[in-house]
Amino acid sequence: MNNYEIAVLYHPDLEIDLDKASSKVEKIITSNGGKITKTDNWGKRKLAYSINKQDFAVYVFYTVEMPALNIQKVEQTFNITDEIIRFLITKPDFKKMAKAEALKEEKAKKAAERNTSEETSDTTDEE
Repeated sequence: MNNYEIAVLYHPDLEIDLDKASSKVEKIITSNGGKITKTDNWGKRKLAYSINKQDFAVYVFYTVEMPALNIQKVEQTFNITDEIIRFLITKPDFKKMAKAEALKEEKAKKAAERNTSEETSDTTDEE
């Protein structure tokens, strides 16, 4: 099982009834041996350029575990699904993401140490 990130742009008219379209996509993923580990709904956003005469789309991102052999089947099914105006399936680089997260935590730790040392020096200056 490989990890994938799937970005789906739904038709903007589905913003109100997104549950039905989203469950259809989830069913496509699970029927092809996939397991959705995370769903992130960004809501309705303006597109950089028109797609199928639409200027807006509802952005939903899925993190999925799925066998590599079934990705092509999912892509083919997404291509003929009316609710989806565009999609992208990528394989994330978890090593790069882990390094970025570790660097972010290290910067936060240094900032916290700097703040505590400044507070300590402020209290000694007052005395």
